[in-house]
Amino acid sequence: MPTFRANAATGLRRIALAAMLIAPLAACQQRGPVNVAAADDESAWYIGTMPDKPHDVPLVDTSRLDPKYRRQVVSYTGPEKPGTIVVDIDKRQLALVQNDGTARQYGVGVGKLGFSWKGEARVGRKGVWPDWSPTTTMVSLHPDLPRTRKGGVDNPLGARALYLYQGNRDILFRIHGTNEPWSIGEQMSSGCVRMLNEDIVDLYERVPVGATVLIKRNGKYRV
Repeated sequence: MPTFRANAATGLRRIALAAMLIAPLAACQQRGPVNVAAADDESAWYIGTMPDKPHDVPLVDTSRLDPKYRRQVVSYTGPEKPGTIVVDIDKRQLALVQNDGTARQYGVGVGKLGFSWKGEARVGRKGVWPDWSPTTTMVSLHPDLPRTRKGGVDNPLGARALYLYQGNRDILFRIHGTNEPWSIGEQMSSGCVRMLNEDIVDLYERVPVGATVLIKRNGKYRV
């Protein structure tokens, strides 16, 4: 992992404030109340930054996560080809299949039942510190939402986003970073897959446009 410099306390408080302010605008919008206790303690989640452009990536104290949600290499015996992304909704884990009988495994936050896609998707495009725009459905439910938000540390999509397509159609689901690290391991958004910012940066560098994305629930692919 790249070296990082310690953030000043004021910088961490600024990140915390920004995260709480934009929580209702989450790209794959959160359902139900924000975890206020977690949000109040948000600055305690961060231990520094990782150099990146045009913004440094806030680094999370992963000791606060259940070990199964920390980035790791695990044995993998599934039938998928190397380079395939497999999202297990029940386990709250994303696996990138490698060619040596292993997978890079990451903890994720996932969508509530009924808010995840079916079938095989692919990475149609990728974004670095992407802008965020609400879907038509979000706007109909929340007319006061801004129509766009520029990329940055206070953006719901975080440091990177993988945009999922079926055929030539953007299915409006993303694998993206989050500024709510306490949501990793939870089932709370409308269907997108959220990762720690440092984890989505790692995945982004390993996954090309065109990579296959599969989703599992109850141990089976949603087809």
